[in-house]
Amino acid sequence: LRLRNRFVRSATHDYLGRPDGSISAQQMGLYRDLAAGGIGLIITGHAYVQHPLGRASVNQNAIYDDRFIEGYRSLVDVVHSAGAALVLQISHAGRQTPQDWPDDQTPVAPSAVREGQTGRTPRALTDGEIWSLIDAHVAAMARAKAAGCDGVQLHIAHGYLLSAFLSPYTNRRTDTWGGSLENRCRILREIVTRGRRAVGDEYPVLVKINSTDGFTGERYLTLADAVAAVRNLVEWGVNAVEVSGGHREARSVMSRPGVLAPAQEAYFAEAARALKAAVDVPVILVGGLRSLSVMEDVVASGAADLVALSRPLICEPDLVNRLRAGQAKAICSSCNACFNPAGLRCRRPDKP
Repeated sequence: LRLRNRFVRSATHDYLGRPDGSISAQQMGLYRDLAAGGIGLIITGHAYVQHPLGRASVNQNAIYDDRFIEGYRSLVDVVHSAGAALVLQISHAGRQTPQDWPDDQTPVAPSAVREGQTGRTPRALTDGEIWSLIDAHVAAMARAKAAGCDGVQLHIAHGYLLSAFLSPYTNRRTDTWGGSLENRCRILREIVTRGRRAVGDEYPVLVKINSTDGFTGERYLTLADAVAAVRNLVEWGVNAVEVSGGHREARSVMSRPGVLAPAQEAYFAEAARALKAAVDVPVILVGGLRSLSVMEDVVASGAADLVALSRPLICEPDLVNRLRAGQAKAICSSCNACFNPAGLRCRRPDKP
């Protein structure tokens, strides 16, 4: 996969999908603007791989059935026509279900650990259900390739299902799917190795992975475990790693508010540096990047190979073109008002 530059639009749920999970006209326009704005790679908002238990949010896109392939094929054409590449991110909600979740449906997760935002306690998955979820992820990977996407990214961050298996906080199983790091990574191994067979050796498979849960202590994911997990993932066939952290119960960690000074930026840089030292694949850094000088230093210092942005591109979809023209930094103030179920949009009155 060749990109025109090192700028990545990190996966961002835009709340603009159709109720049935298909791509909307609004999303076509959004992605057209992002691609025309100079970005090298766009990673889609997370598409859920299983219905209905995999849905994490209202108006979330889906990829659990072949009928969604055509919509993504059209999205690929729009992005390619403006010179950018498109990678499809796939996920499963796990315990992090939306507020409109039906009362008669119990969320599923590695273990029955109460979710702090909704107050719901999920049901622990059975062995057979875990294998079905593996199949669902593999099928979604194959659909990404069938749609012409330039790659697929597994979402192993922010507390969603695959992240929940990796973290000892949400994975308290005592069978072969929990306990040791090897067991907590077992579902990842099965998805990556089986998915690799489904899409072939040359198709790009990426992961977005937590470097921290956002809390300290042995009961949570450690950077050492994240590094070991990434080594395994690369050995199993992953081609690139995006480094992130946090989840819904520690949201301020993954989308920190008030990032205004260069010293506050790139808050996962040291974690990325540790991961990059452990593997020989491209590493993507996301988290609080605003200033071109900081982004250049991230690459020049060897902390990461590519830089990923989310909130700044909500405010300025053409930010990369603006940086090329001499703008020094994004105007995004990290107020986080852009994240709302009415549809992703910047609330700054002075936005371009």
